Amino acid sequence: MNRSNKTEISGTAAANADTGRLPWAALLALAMAAFICIFTETIPAGLLPQISEGLAVSEGIAGQLVTLYAIGSVVAAIPLTTATRGWRRKPLLLTIMIGFFLFNSATALSSNIAMMLIARFFAGVCGGVLWGMAAGYARRMVPDALKGRAMAVAMVGAPVAMALGVPAGTLLGTMTGWRAAFGVMSLLTLLLVAWIIWKMPDFAGQQAEKRLSLQKVFVIKGVRPVLAVVLIWVLAHNILYTYIAPYLAGVGLAGRVDLILLIFGLTSIAGIWIVGMYIDRKQRSLVLISLAGFALASLLFGIGSNQPVFIYLAVAVWGLTFGGAGTLLQTAIAEAAGDSADVAQSMLVTSWNLAIGAGGLAGALLLEVMDVRSFPWVLLILILAALLITYQSKKYGFTAKQTG
Repeated sequence: MNRSNKTEISGTAAANADTGRLPWAALLALAMAAFICIFTETIPAGLLPQISEGLAVSEGIAGQLVTLYAIGSVVAAIPLTTATRGWRRKPLLLTIMIGFFLFNSATALSSNIAMMLIARFFAGVCGGVLWGMAAGYARRMVPDALKGRAMAVAMVGAPVAMALGVPAGTLLGTMTGWRAAFGVMSLLTLLLVAWIIWKMPDFAGQQAEKRLSLQKVFVIKGVRPVLAVVLIWVLAHNILYTYIAPYLAGVGLAGRVDLILLIFGLTSIAGIWIVGMYIDRKQRSLVLISLAGFALASLLFGIGSNQPVFIYLAVAVWGLTFGGAGTLLQTAIAEAAGDSADVAQSMLVTSWNLAIGAGGLAGALLLEVMDVRSFPWVLLILILAALLITYQSKKYGFTAKQTG
């Protein structure tokens, strides 16, 4: 790294160290970007009947708007994050958000399902690149002692979108038409572009001589254990989250899906707040506690399937312990990968999305072969495996103390 880049990075971190404060305006801009990303990804699921009717296609075809977004994210995350790691960070973020504006606007205005599917694919591409670079961007704004907290703030937009944004967007789409929901996203994105131009600091991309190949990043000690835990933890989460409606129907709570998801969303926000408070000092402990909490929630789901109070308690523990998972795992892989954090983050994004897809398939298989009451015990086995990997990765990956 040349002298000008060192000065640029150390100067920003030093300024924040002197005040002892986080750069809230910049970090909240990243949080808003995460909100728009998750909102864009998930909003079609709540509006499938309206989209289906409006475009005169089946709900199955309309559902592919979600599928194409996910494919775009998986396909783009690693290659495009790798290709753009030499770009300056602020122009890259602006490019991503302008992409969201264009593709959400195209979705809102198009009457052709094929064109909408193409727009959704490229919106997913934008999402994949955003998740690959956002964590590293947040960490570069602050000194080592604040890196974890900065990431927690930057990532809070995701659970907020799931807990509040998606239900609000679904309500808006139901009341005013599904195109209005995509239009609101485009408007929010334009406002965010102005915010980024005004408040975001800029950083140089990674120097060519420091860019490790994908294979070399993958074999850095500590990267693979984190990726393994990502796959297992997110797989377990999505088996339950994807099929929460049939699970609740199977335990006599079919009419409480909205309430259950609200409890999950609110406790997830609480979880990310707790993680943000302590991650810079207790990263490894928080991962172990979160996984143990998820294991407890799985046990409660299993033994309390005939007691609604046990289910509500299990959901609260589930949300509380999973809410900070993204921040914890992104911090762990960034610590392990060092200068190659952005590429490692793109691997995490790909693993996360693959686990989401695998959760859908595994849940469907469990429904066919057994029934919903098998879910908690499968989750428990998976989470215990993730706990074991984390416990055995004390020196690398899930370290006892962050090194910055």
